[in-house]
Amino acid sequence: MGGTMDDTRQRRRGDTRRRIQDVALELFAEQGYEKTSLREIAERLEVTKAALYYHFKTKEEILVSIFEDLTQPIQDLVEWGRRQPHTLETKQEIVRRYADTLTQAAPLFRFMHENQATVRDLRIGESFKARIHTLRDIIVDPDADLIDQVRCASAIYTLHAGMFLLQDVGDDPEERNKAVLKVATDLVTQAHRGAGGS
Repeated sequence: MGGTMDDTRQRRRGDTRRRIQDVALELFAEQGYEKTSLREIAERLEVTKAALYYHFKTKEEILVSIFEDLTQPIQDLVEWGRRQPHTLETKQEIVRRYADTLTQAAPLFRFMHENQATVRDLRIGESFKARIHTLRDIIVDPDADLIDQVRCASAIYTLHAGMFLLQDVGDDPEERNKAVLKVATDLVTQAHRGAGGS
């Protein structure tokens, strides 16, 4: 793990905003959001508080920006999905892309899971929920049987479960992710067949 994180850091070195977000999220995860101050974030970044202030005025702003950047791919996916034909391939592709998005945003989702009060206060949870609901709407056939609608919605929750509830299942995270993706894909496939899809 050590090597890859350093490489990523190097690559992002130029992108101050990104570095602030990464370091802030690390600190929030280590010592809790409430206990973390802007000064500590600046110290760990080895920049002045003024330099940090140029990008973000408050730690709330940092958190909201992390959230918006990491959930933008969900929005992009929804927009892509809306333009596609309502085929099984499209639904399977949405599930696959959403799984990738969750994996990339894992530190943020862990933070959200562990700091639900903060997430509620900042209303981050609401816009996340809204994005998930739009995602659900593009993979659920409105005229499908209730059971198939539930299957499609469950595919999304299966991917979430893979991130939160199944962290300690199995020895190999990659194998676990594959298994989670397979179950989610099976659910949309079953639902599609049930809905009289091809």
